[in-house]
Amino acid sequence: MFWELLLRIDSMVLMGMVTTGEASNLRRLVMDHKVSVAEVFNDTLQKSDAEILAELRHFSERNQRNGFHIVHVCTEMAPLVSVGSLASYVTGLSCALQRKGHLVEVILPKYSNLDLNEVQGLQEIEAECYSYFNGQLHGNRIWTGVVYGIGVTLIQPLYYSSFFNRERVYGYSDDFERFTYFSRASLDYIVKSGKQPDVIHIHNWETAIIGPLFWDIIVKQGLEGTRVLLTCHDLNSQCLEHPEKLALCGLDPARLHRSDRLQDTTKAHLVNVLKGGVVYSNKVVIMSSIRSKGRVIHSLSYGLDHTLNIHKNKVVIAPCGFDNSTWDPSTDKFLPQQYSVKDMKGKAVCKAALQQHLGFSEHASTILVGCIFSEVSDVDLENLRAVFRKARRIDVQFIIKGISKISSVNKLGLVHEPLKDKNVRFIDGHDEKQSHLIFAGSDIILCQSFHDPVLQVPLKALKYGAAPIAVNSNDDGFRNFVEHDYETTNFSRFISSTFGNMSITQALDEIRNNPSKWKRKIMDAMEMDFSWDAECCDIHASAYTAIKNL
Repeated sequence: MFWELLLRIDSMVLMGMVTTGEASNLRRLVMDHKVSVAEVFNDTLQKSDAEILAELRHFSERNQRNGFHIVHVCTEMAPLVSVGSLASYVTGLSCALQRKGHLVEVILPKYSNLDLNEVQGLQEIEAECYSYFNGQLHGNRIWTGVVYGIGVTLIQPLYYSSFFNRERVYGYSDDFERFTYFSRASLDYIVKSGKQPDVIHIHNWETAIIGPLFWDIIVKQGLEGTRVLLTCHDLNSQCLEHPEKLALCGLDPARLHRSDRLQDTTKAHLVNVLKGGVVYSNKVVIMSSIRSKGRVIHSLSYGLDHTLNIHKNKVVIAPCGFDNSTWDPSTDKFLPQQYSVKDMKGKAVCKAALQQHLGFSEHASTILVGCIFSEVSDVDLENLRAVFRKARRIDVQFIIKGISKISSVNKLGLVHEPLKDKNVRFIDGHDEKQSHLIFAGSDIILCQSFHDPVLQVPLKALKYGAAPIAVNSNDDGFRNFVEHDYETTNFSRFISSTFGNMSITQALDEIRNNPSKWKRKIMDAMEMDFSWDAECCDIHASAYTAIKNL
């Protein structure tokens, strides 16, 4: 109801019923009085815009608002459109921020293949919203709805209708044009609808152009109090283009094709869109659960090290999170018996159920190792073979599960025959109930990396009382050395002190030879909170506060 009312105000602006200034005041009125508004406007859907506007104008009681108004302009949001880690991040962080009193909304392209099943109150606003592109104003259809309590706006180009009417989200030769159009259209919509957010939150190169667009063109259109925050999920994807293409969205190529702005460091005749986002944003958040800020800037920035070093004071590192409303053994509806750190009996029940389900011998003393991968590479195959050879001398059972829903390239069939063993089971395909049972029933979960923003395997393992042990291609086999730099995340420091430097052999030995120490580690891990609501949300809230104080 709350978001329905806010979205109706957007409609009033686009229809010319209220000015942008009055709309801004009405939004703040609604935001300040959620409880009171719920009592007065409980039948919003049945009323016309005119009736709602009259009631809002009579609703004059006000209180101070403490939270921020954040608008995400992005290309993915779960469950509407999910390609990589951005989708779950946008949804998870938005829900966490809104639970803590902030107002969060999301603007997306209206792709033709959106999953709209979870969208409540989806409606088209009966007024075209125009945006600038390639020297002209072009009409867009605007759709609004609510997803998991988050207001969502979908922008559908009319003249450039083919931009988002395609099979894939990314990977086309005109991706720069597609997402530059969307970025400019999103800013023009924010202005026309009278929104005055505290922060416009942009993501990756696809919407990084909003940085220079905002400060060179948009800020003077009533958004002087707004700031820009950029999140980078993949520094390797930067988008290099010819400078003259910047004019498509109204930018001045000559002004921006400079070394301290968008000019690429290596290919000086091109502009680097992600670099522009870094330069023109007030804060830059790099998502990295394990690596330190210094390591990311100097070794993992793919040519952006000089730019990031210049702007290092506005760069922060944040870890990924996971959805603890779905992934929590104390409330998990998929488990035969729920459990928590205070009562672990249910974990033994889950282990026995998993062994029975897979046709294993049911012995509580047997160590159960789960392996959940989106894709099993040849390097992983060699490591798995080595581990299985060692494990034959111990009583260990292995479950290898491939998640084909996440990756269309699933090589699980290639590893089945070489690793065939009576104590090994292979499972392919996406089965939610089965996945939950594997986490709950396993003593150890092997994962490809501790930084796993898509599957979030290490985070879920810790929550379910299973030790995450990382796989990589080092000569040490199953090892993953974690950095000790002070500018790392709490998650990185915790993993480093527990399971980060532990091989699978060492883990098996500790379970057998020092069970009390092992149990303490597991209990400590289960008590930690690495969900979206914890460190990830806190770092972003601090970043918003910092840039609003500039």
